Amino acid sequence: MEKEKLSELFQKHTGCIAIAITELPSSGSNRRYFRITGENNLSLIGVCGTQPEENAAFIYMAKHFGEQGLPVPKVLIQSDDTNYYLQEDLGDTLLFDALEKGRKTGVYSDTEKSLLHKTMAMLPDVQYRAANDMDFSHCYPQPSFNKRSILWDLNYFKYCFLKATGMEYQEDRLEDDFEKLADVLLQDDSNTFLYRDFQARNVMLCNGEPYFIDFQGGRRGPVYYDVASFLWQAKANYSDSLRKELLRTYLKSLKRYTTVNEVEFKKQLQHYILFRTLQVLGAYGFRGYFEKKPHFIQSVPYAISNLKALLKNNFKEYPYLSAVLRELTELKQFSEDIKKRRLEVKIFSFAYKKGIPNDTTGNGGGFVFDCRAINNPGKYERYNHFTGLDEPVVEFLENEGEITSFLTNVYPIVDASVQRYIDRGFASLMICFGCTGGQHRSVYSAQKMAEHLHDKFDVKIQLIHREQNIEQILESRL
Repeated sequence: MEKEKLSELFQKHTGCIAIAITELPSSGSNRRYFRITGENNLSLIGVCGTQPEENAAFIYMAKHFGEQGLPVPKVLIQSDDTNYYLQEDLGDTLLFDALEKGRKTGVYSDTEKSLLHKTMAMLPDVQYRAANDMDFSHCYPQPSFNKRSILWDLNYFKYCFLKATGMEYQEDRLEDDFEKLADVLLQDDSNTFLYRDFQARNVMLCNGEPYFIDFQGGRRGPVYYDVASFLWQAKANYSDSLRKELLRTYLKSLKRYTTVNEVEFKKQLQHYILFRTLQVLGAYGFRGYFEKKPHFIQSVPYAISNLKALLKNNFKEYPYLSAVLRELTELKQFSEDIKKRRLEVKIFSFAYKKGIPNDTTGNGGGFVFDCRAINNPGKYERYNHFTGLDEPVVEFLENEGEITSFLTNVYPIVDASVQRYIDRGFASLMICFGCTGGQHRSVYSAQKMAEHLHDKFDVKIQLIHREQNIEQILESRL
């Protein structure tokens, strides 16, 4: 039925018979997309939507945005009931797919970063130019971002995700904080377009340039929401430093349209990040737990990680909601998965004459620091029966001062890598300290490094004094 209707539209618009109609993969929407090809490699995209009002919203917006000079697909023809329409074919490259290597490794190449910066720089154009002379009454299901739509999304989270976890909570107290959050979100009122689902899956690359798609849920609303949607997309795997870079690019572009107080902007943005994270978890709960779509279930741990990091901001405005969310992030089904992805640092002490420790992860090892230039307690017979863990050796090394200076230089080097490994979602790092016998200087250094990282980072540490047959696990205390 769908193919017949789309074939008729294709022939009516082009005057050609459709040679092939191929259904394209769908994501979270119930809309179905087809690539329709005719003679001379003519290709269009056919869309079948189950909500005529939603289809009408997209058709209106696509036309209006095109008139404002925004890069969106042109709608070429529609059925009388708006259940079917044809739009231009922009190809197959989603920004999400073009960023695949960066998403998987957490290390974004210059090319990938360039695409991200270009997209973020264009977002204010969409938000301001789209709103120019726009009739928001065409939006579906709401013409504007209002308290009702906020509470819809928050209850979506409550009923489709929170209840599905089996957690106990006081619903009236939770609703009180939902009301407070809604009031904070509505403090800023601007005549701008809120895309609502602005993320890398809804940006296509055509000849290397970003084009915007799937904006049919947009409405009048504040600019913060789209920034939060894009930069805190669950599976994007952006590091904090990359997020800050992209936010700077966005704010620079935003200043072409309005005056910006960056401190206040970032403060208000935190509330939108919280709201968007809850809305996304609600969607994951419904699509994953109820509709049994694995793609959404796989995204849950990433959103929980984002939420856990976000709660460090301590949202005092919503004390009960914050307490519930902290309990949520510590649920066994989520905390165990997060621990699996937590960085594990292996720290070795070793003797050079027995070789550098092998890397068993296949990642190529890591740091190897040579302690042999430091004055050696092993030269003195009275220290032969002690190791770098024993007080007489500790006093000798620290009184000399060389090892303290050595570690003072080593700590910042290792700290920088540990932080970047955490940001990129890497699983393992190896740090080795070697000396002549693997008994005094290397043991002391490895022990101090383990204690230093244990106090500073949320990582699991496996400390191995190889030549002493001593192993210790230090779980995170953060």
